[in-house]
Amino acid sequence: MAVDLLSIPYSTFFIMFLAFASSLVTTLLNRKFVDRRLLAEWQDEIARWNAERELARKTGDKKLMAKVKKQELRIMQMRAKISSQQMKTSLLTFVPFLVIWWVLILFYGNRPVAFIPFWGSVGLPFFFWYVICQFFFNFLLSKIFNVEMGYGFRS
Repeated sequence: MAVDLLSIPYSTFFIMFLAFASSLVTTLLNRKFVDRRLLAEWQDEIARWNAERELARKTGDKKLMAKVKKQELRIMQMRAKISSQQMKTSLLTFVPFLVIWWVLILFYGNRPVAFIPFWGSVGLPFFFWYVICQFFFNFLLSKIFNVEMGYGFRS
């Protein structure tokens, strides 16, 4: 019995599997290469600085504003470090993701690969089905592994 990856339900489950595998690899790389404790410390410090800055603006306290201004360069450097930490996983996964993505777009084109049961027989093309699955698995795996996938983090 041959499996036709162009026909539903095989295409539906195949793309779900690819989205799951991609999300799992990204989550595990994120967990391994990003120091979440350090990110949490930096983010807490930035939040405290933002609160002080806002208080200085509201109250017009010149001493507090001078203190805030004095720390601004260090806070900006901290934000840059946070961004570089978060980009580590993206740099490792970007090229393989692009290659797989373009191969699959060429393979499936605009052909429906999944149906949404509650909308009758509306077929979803590869692009939409993959994005839905990817968001779902990223959310699920980030909860399971306690890893934030976007620009946030969890302490």
